[in-house]
Amino acid sequence: MADISVIGAGLAGSEAAWQLAKRGFSVRLMEMKPEKMTPAHTSPLFSELVCSNSLRGDDLSNAVGLLKEELRRLDSLIMLSAERHRVPAGGALAVDREAFARTITEALRSHPGIEIVEGEVTAFPEGECIVATGPLTSGGLIPAIAGACGEADFLHFFDAAAPLIAADSIDMTKAWFGSRYGKGTADYINCPMDREQYDAFVTELAAAKQAPVHGFEDAGVFEGCMPVEVMARRGHDTLRYGPLKPVGLRDPRTGESCYAVVQLRRDNEEGTVYNLVGFQTHLTFPEQRRVFGMIPALAQAEYLRYGKMHRNTFLNGPALLDRYYRLKSQPRITFAGQITGVEGYVESCASGMLAALEVARRLKGLPPLDFPRTTAIGALALYVSAGAVSGDFQPMNVNFGIIEPAGERIRGKRERNLKVAERALAALAPIIERERAEI
Repeated sequence: MADISVIGAGLAGSEAAWQLAKRGFSVRLMEMKPEKMTPAHTSPLFSELVCSNSLRGDDLSNAVGLLKEELRRLDSLIMLSAERHRVPAGGALAVDREAFARTITEALRSHPGIEIVEGEVTAFPEGECIVATGPLTSGGLIPAIAGACGEADFLHFFDAAAPLIAADSIDMTKAWFGSRYGKGTADYINCPMDREQYDAFVTELAAAKQAPVHGFEDAGVFEGCMPVEVMARRGHDTLRYGPLKPVGLRDPRTGESCYAVVQLRRDNEEGTVYNLVGFQTHLTFPEQRRVFGMIPALAQAEYLRYGKMHRNTFLNGPALLDRYYRLKSQPRITFAGQITGVEGYVESCASGMLAALEVARRLKGLPPLDFPRTTAIGALALYVSAGAVSGDFQPMNVNFGIIEPAGERIRGKRERNLKVAERALAALAPIIERERAEI
């Protein structure tokens, strides 16, 4: 069976390598960690979750929930590990990030069909290659990608991560456990603020000092990962309609609704680490301590990891890639993950899955599966390859807007979405049956 190189052992690369090895291919999984680390990574493990530990909503009325269910049915390694190491998070799928990454790393390292090659890659290997180097692709490989794609076709934006704090440093006399609308099992720590506290907090946050990032402007930030200080500058009440919204939360100590609420979500199974939900930031570390310390329950918070910002690089997908994430000019090179312009953990995994399935089928002389736009995995690939004109292409989370509409009038957003999800899973079933019969 032909050798296939997979460059990068993030979510996309890990999924791609696993799926190819399952299908009998010899895989070289090439990963530069721990020899060389990016500014955002700290662990030598594969599939490290850099920002949040949440894979977002898990309900089928949510597009990412549908995408996760499609991946489960396709036997995703990433989803298997996520289910094994999930932590309470209301209606979301959140994981113990270290245990999650360790399980994936051990599975890949122990598979007899996968060879792990450590060290930075600076040129494309011979033969079939899946490039899943992520949004922080190393400087050593950038020239090779630029040479294959054309340097002008690179795009970029800035991404940010939220801080992690020690659970025992949270003042629980000024916070309580509970989930929005009572979902889950009191999975979040809620830190309320009254109007005076909120006003002072937003004023200081909007004026706080940022760490220097070359070329950073508010307009260059991906909307789905907006730094909290940028939101504060967009309007005094922006945070109250965003991550600090009090809707669905009532303080059990007073029975009253809150003016604003900061939510903390468990970041490990033991519940000793929590992250500030929606608090991606690039304030200087002293400013993070000072400004976030204005949240009453976090006045004495111990920071286990400060928030940080990094530059993300992605390709101009519609100009460069086909619906299988292959480079149009050199089909032996397939891209996967955030470098393609998909945005989010689950979306990265989905691109790695689709890329691997189609590479495997092509090498075995089988026709492509052509996941339709009625499925979430197919809609995402079609968005990347044809979803926007060249100058307007921007990273995209999966959403029902890119999936083919239900085609019938259904009252209620949830009901419409569930109908689309039901149709997607029905369309996926014969594709899975065909794949299993032919491979």
